[in-house]
Amino acid sequence: MSTRAGRRRAGLLMPLFSCPSSTSWGIGDIGDIGPATEWLRQAGLRVLQLLPLNEMASGQQSPYSAISAMAVDPIFIRVQDVPEFAAAGGPARFTTSERRLLDRARRAPRIDFAAVRRVKQAALGAAFEWFDRHEWRRDTERARELGAFVNRESWWLDDYSLFRALHEREQRRPWTEWPDTLRQRQPQALAEARRALAREIRYYQYLQWLADTQWRQARAAATRNGVELFGDLPFMVDGDSADVWARQDEFRLDASVGVPPDAFSATGQDWGMPPYRWDVIARTEFEWLRHRARRSAALYHGYRVDHLVGFYRTYARPRGGGGASFSPEREDDQLALGERALGIFREPGAEIIAEDLGIVPDFVRASLLRLGVPGFRVFRWERNWDQPLHPFRDVSDYPSFSVAASGTHDTEPLAVWWENAEPAERQAVAALPTVVALAGRRRVEDLPYNPIVRDLLLEALFASTSELLLVTIQDVFGWRDRINEPATVNERNWTFRLPWPVDTLAAQTDVRERTGTLRAWSEKYDRLGTGVGAAERIAVVAGG
Repeated sequence: MSTRAGRRRAGLLMPLFSCPSSTSWGIGDIGDIGPATEWLRQAGLRVLQLLPLNEMASGQQSPYSAISAMAVDPIFIRVQDVPEFAAAGGPARFTTSERRLLDRARRAPRIDFAAVRRVKQAALGAAFEWFDRHEWRRDTERARELGAFVNRESWWLDDYSLFRALHEREQRRPWTEWPDTLRQRQPQALAEARRALAREIRYYQYLQWLADTQWRQARAAATRNGVELFGDLPFMVDGDSADVWARQDEFRLDASVGVPPDAFSATGQDWGMPPYRWDVIARTEFEWLRHRARRSAALYHGYRVDHLVGFYRTYARPRGGGGASFSPEREDDQLALGERALGIFREPGAEIIAEDLGIVPDFVRASLLRLGVPGFRVFRWERNWDQPLHPFRDVSDYPSFSVAASGTHDTEPLAVWWENAEPAERQAVAALPTVVALAGRRRVEDLPYNPIVRDLLLEALFASTSELLLVTIQDVFGWRDRINEPATVNERNWTFRLPWPVDTLAAQTDVRERTGTLRAWSEKYDRLGTGVGAAERIAVVAGG
């Protein structure tokens, strides 16, 4: 059964980094969740789907390449709300170079991760200096609050903070290149490192404490706005991460995880991350997965399980060459593994949804249905592939227990898809009963992508029978910017930002129109909990 069955909701997919406010430092931060969810409330949207907030690997801007599966990236800390930063002098203590960097980051049309990180690191370093001198050494109430946090979160924070301190001391070299005693985690070497790096370790604990404190406030603000925060649990972590270093025997360091050839890549994808050793993980009673589930439930009301099929069968290539293979190999073992993993993710009580896109065996989809875990129904891909000409499925045929979506962080926006679609594909969309009912006498297939087409497609999704609808921020406005292009590495990926500060949305003419339209659709199609049944919704669509 579903953990949240029977609730029709609509939500927005928007990366946190994409929505800086007028006071943030060139990137959306934890403090921006409040104004973001206030706008969602006004628009009748009840879910904010975020991308992973895990601390990114050095030099990376992909949220799916994490140096920790547990830690929040300090780049998302709202520095100006940190008491110690103000006490240390605030922005007035910045050098001329740091001021220029901050100004550049705030004015940039896209997220300048390098500039933001440099300025925030300088500011947070100064804040910690003040904290260490005036709070920690004096054993103040605030120091004791940090100590309580460290004790409460020691189950993941101990290894993470030691790893980060060592990583910096070793000049950010991968842990596989550290001295043997540290690489092998010999107890005496670890104890000596904890003594020698006690202050540095405390710095990383301090950053996570700040993030945790601000996150609790942000989650409370979202709840007051009637909005659920959904996270995203990445399938893997970077090989040079605290988790892999701490659990080396649970990963295959001689292989790389990826996916077989699919719609995104004719040759498949190689993500460069170490795959799981499921047999070893099983002997630990899946302790690390339980930790990830516990951490995710503490942060989010619910979360999306990334690359769901990988938890049933992991596709990996040997690093030295050779054929790729799945682990486990047998279908019955794959089924048992996937259902065990999903059960573990649900244990702490958070709602989960499954990213089941790409090449997914029928037995996996049947398993999701049996377990009551909603999978995705991305409009452009919902077709009857076993029939001639692959006709689209009408949105009224989507399973109620599913997540309807206009796209994902990996897809091109609807605007680009429509512009590039073949005439036959547009005709097939225009022939869908729900689209016909909404379009009236307009020949949708003959129209360029414009506000009429945009709103026909969006309203059709609002009318769908899926209990949860997630629309990307790009598709709400009909923009052509994309968040990520899979199987590519370039400076534009993961850098999209809103054209307006998130705390000024109510003042923007274009946004006011969208706010009213989204809310009207949520009311019309019972995504505000007004009690309209399926039969009534169909009548509403048919009546225009």
